[in-house]
This record gives sequence, C-alpha cells and structure tokens, in this order.
Amino acid sequence: MSTETATQFEELQQAVDADAALDKLISILREQNEYHKLFDAKLMKKKHELGLPLVRPTSFDDVPDDKRDEFEECYVEFAREIGQTLLSEDKLSEAWMYFRTIKEPESVAAAIEQMSPRMEADEKTEEIINIALYEGANPVKGLEFMLTSHGTCNTITALDQQMPQLSVEDRKRAAAMMVKNIYDDLCHTLNHEVQQRLAMSPPSTSLRELMAGRDWLFEEGNYHIDVSHLNSVVRFARSLDGSNPEIEQAIELAEYGSKLDQQFQYGGDPPFDDFYPAHIHFLKALAGTDQEESVAYFQAKLDQQPEEADKQMVAYVMVDLLNRIDKMDQALDLAQQHLKDVDESTGFSFAELCLEAGRLDTLQQVAKEKGDLVSYTAALIQGRA
Repeated sequence: MSTETATQFEELQQAVDADAALDKLISILREQNEYHKLFDAKLMKKKHELGLPLVRPTSFDDVPDDKRDEFEECYVEFAREIGQTLLSEDKLSEAWMYFRTIKEPESVAAAIEQMSPRMEADEKTEEIINIALYEGANPVKGLEFMLTSHGTCNTITALDQQMPQLSVEDRKRAAAMMVKNIYDDLCHTLNHEVQQRLAMSPPSTSLRELMAGRDWLFEEGNYHIDVSHLNSVVRFARSLDGSNPEIEQAIELAEYGSKLDQQFQYGGDPPFDDFYPAHIHFLKALAGTDQEESVAYFQAKLDQQPEEADKQMVAYVMVDLLNRIDKMDQALDLAQQHLKDVDESTGFSFAELCLEAGRLDTLQQVAKEKGDLVSYTAALIQGRA
C-alpha cells in the first residue's frame, strides 16, 4: 500500500461521522478521476440519506417502493453527470455505458456526430462503429465511419442488417449517404472512360449527361461499378422522399442500371422483378414526377399477378407509395381490396391506415364484415370523439 493510499484510509477513519466520511470519499475519488467508483460513492451517500444498506450502492433490490422514485432520480442524475464527464475526456465506451443504462443516448449521439472518420485512429474507429451502428447510438454516423474505413461492400452488408431497426429519418439519411457515395464513384469512372475516348469532352458531375448519346459505354457487357452494389443502393433509395436531393441521383443510378447488359440486371421480388424500370417509376413518384404514370405502372403489375401472395406484395408496395405521395384515399381503397386480412405482425396495420386516413367508417365496415366486435367498437367510439 502506498503512503498516499494509507493516508487516505486514515482520513476516512478520522472522519467525525458517516456524512463526513462519505464526503471525503467522494472528494478523494473525484481528485483521482476514479469515475466509476465515484458513481458508487455518490449513490452510497444517497442510500445513507434514505437509511438504506450501503454494501451494494447501485442496486435497486434493497430500495423499498416508497423510496424508489427518489433513489432512481438520483441514479439518473449521477449517471448523467459521470457520463458527461467521461464524454468530455473522450472516453466514449465508458460514457456510453452510463447513458445507455439511463436510456439517454442523445449526448453520445451528438458527440459522435461531431467526429470525422478521417481524423480518428483505427482502434477508435472500431469503437465508434460498434457504439454508433451496432449499439444504436448514432447509426448513420456509424455507417459513415464504416464506409470510410471498411469500404462500400461491408457498409452495404451492415446497412442491410440494420435497416429494419432504423427510424424512418435514419433510413433516409443512410440511403442518401449511400446514393451520393456510389453516384460520385460512378461519375468519376465514367468521366475517365469518356476522356479516354473523347479527350476534348469536358468533365461532368451529372450521370445523366455522361450517359447521354453514349450507348457505346455499355457495349459488350461493359459496366463501370460493382453491379451488386448498384442494385443494393438503388433498393435502399426507396427510403428517400422528395425532400432528399439525392433522390434525383437515385433515379439516374436506376437509369444507368437499366442500360446495363441484361445479365447484370438482377431481378427482385414483385413488383420489382423488372428491377431498374420499376425503381425508376417508384423513385420518380416519390420525387413528384410522373406520379399518375408510375401508379398506373404498378397497378398493371398488380393486375398481372396470378398468385394471391404476389398480389399482396405488390399491393403493399403500392399502398406504401400512395401513402407517401399523399394519395391516402387511393391507398386505403387498395388496402381494403388486398390487405385488410394481413396479420399485423407483418408490420402492416389496416386499422392504423384507416386512422391515418381519417376513414374510421371504412374500418367499421371491414370489422363488421369480419365479425370483429373489438375493432368495430374501437372505430365506432373513436369516430364519435
């Protein structure tokens, strides 16, 4: 035991009472930057104030119900304080432990948002990716770090895995980032190829301009980017909407894909079996262009489907699209035809669609047809509210 440590034990021993001993302990731990122990000590002091056992200072097991709220309030306050201190010292993982426990990820998310993927060391990058992406503190920033450090392929794989857990806004941000990345890469490659053949041609930042009148770019099965990456990013782009400037880039990426040799135009599930043309229609509708034509395209797909399961898949896509382009009545009519019996575990709720559209009369009608007294009563009462 060092002389300093021995002195500290002696100071604690000489404290006149429990309050003084706890204050001295907190002072010592703060001076030593022993933040985890400091958290324990502050909670120990609170338990002493409440007349509770001190041996397990962070445990709720020995806190009676009538004192639980007060103790929990202090727990959150102290965790926030320690977490913020650790964050200010760039101890990200340790800070996250506290903020995650009290379900306040915002401080860590904001700190990560200010970090640059090109300014962090490799070991720090892995820590940031784990906390930001896989533990959900700031998923889009985590994807940005992954894209810079691990490349497009790994980032696409990670986004495919994480997409269902992301919020609508994070999906849009992630899709926008991936679209811009692959669009810029493709423009760079096409500029180089055009320069090789037409040395005096000025460079362009527009994919559509680079392709215009240059079908020779695609001759003999030629392509200029990993076609599986292109396929994935165009699919991600369905999360965009008209507020995202990247949606125009996504449309141009789909137009590029539609010019590729057929062997590189991988099909998708209905109605995206004709992958790139279907995405052009979908994305244009979201962008506010040719909406009626796009809706008619998918309606034709729906009418042509022989299997009921495939009809439901197409109808789901159409209802989502119509909802997002503010054609709620049309979306509801289509859902009533094809999706009213779909189990809500699939993620689609006919009742919620009726509520969002302000059409509780339709929900009453469908509930009555199905003999669903509960849904009928809910719609009846809420409709009168």
